Amino acid sequence: MAPEISDLRKTVYYLGMALMIIGGLFIFSAIYAEITQHVNRTVVLDNGYSKMWRVFSGMALVAVGQMMRRVAARGLAGSGVLLDPEQAREDLEPYSRMAGGMVQDALDEADVAHGAAPQPLIMIKCRACEKLNTADAKFCQECGKKL
Repeated sequence: MAPEISDLRKTVYYLGMALMIIGGLFIFSAIYAEITQHVNRTVVLDNGYSKMWRVFSGMALVAVGQMMRRVAARGLAGSGVLLDPEQAREDLEPYSRMAGGMVQDALDEADVAHGAAPQPLIMIKCRACEKLNTADAKFCQECGKKL
């Protein structure tokens, strides 16, 4: 299995990110032009088609860029483009390893022993009310009688 993501997939991922940024700039420029036109109350010779073209092309660039990023990040089989379970496992292996590492970090931080047998819980039953109390309790938590 591949321990890392290939350079080609990384390149396609970053190209997709660049397309998304460019598409976002197209959309923002059309919105900015519309706002400044109304604020300045200037007569613009543009009949609106330019702004509409920028918005739609920006949306298309964002969509294509997102698709490129998704396929590049997960691989062709991992993203569902190819129906090959073995290849999908290989494509998604770095992410599975990363997720397992994150879970292990959380378990370490919580001081949970992974795979260890749980410590037996010892409880003492009160003779008066039959309430279960912790082993270190000197008095019943329910009725208050001495254990």
